[in-house]
Amino acid sequence: MARRYDCNDATDRATGLREAASAVRRGELVVLPTDTVYGLGADAFSAEGVADLLEAKGRGRNMPTPVLIGSPNTLHGLVTDFSEQAWELVDAFWPGALTLVAKHQPSLQWDLGDTRGTVAIRMPLHPVAIELLTEVGPMAVSSANLTGHPAPEDCDAAQEMLGDSVSVYLDGGPTPGIVPSSIVDVTGKVPVLLRAGALSAEELRKVVPDLEVAN
Repeated sequence: MARRYDCNDATDRATGLREAASAVRRGELVVLPTDTVYGLGADAFSAEGVADLLEAKGRGRNMPTPVLIGSPNTLHGLVTDFSEQAWELVDAFWPGALTLVAKHQPSLQWDLGDTRGTVAIRMPLHPVAIELLTEVGPMAVSSANLTGHPAPEDCDAAQEMLGDSVSVYLDGGPTPGIVPSSIVDVTGKVPVLLRAGALSAEELRKVVPDLEVAN
C-alpha cells in the first residue's frame, strides 16, 4: 500500500522524507515534486529499481532514465570529459531547468537503459527534491506519468496513474509549471541544444555563445 505525505506540513514532511529515503535504499519507487513536474524516482544504482521505474511508466530501455542530483559537486564522481563550457552552464543555471547530456564514468555500476555511455543529468530547483537527493544520492527520475499521458503537475495526478507501483508519494502541492527542462548535449566540442524547454537558445547563448541547435 502506497503511503503519501504532505510536505507543506513540517512534521509530515520530515516523516515523508525519512520514509522516502528508506524506500529508495530498498530499491523501491517514490514520487517527488520538482521545479518542472512531478518525478518518479529510484536509486540510480539499483538496476532492479530502474527496471521497475521503466515498467511502471510503460517505457522501454530505448528511452533511458535521466538522473537527478542534489549538488553540482556530485558530478565529479559521475561524468567524464566535462568541458569548461559545461561547467559554465552548471554555474549559470543549476539548480534549475537545465538537463545536461554528458559522458558518464565508464566504471559506474548502473543500468539506466540504453544510454550508449552517456547520462542526462540535472539538479532540480525544489527544496523537497534536493533534500531527498542529498540524503540518498543520485536518483534515476522520470516524469511521474504513464507513457503517452500528460506529465503530472500535482501529486493526485501522479497517484491516479501510478497507484501502488510507488511506495511513497511526497506531496509538495502543485508544481510551478509544466514546461520541461531544456536539454543540452555537452559530449562534443560544442554544446548542442537537443530540446528547448524552460531555457531558450538565446538565454543559453549568453553563457555559451557557440551553442548549436539540433535539427
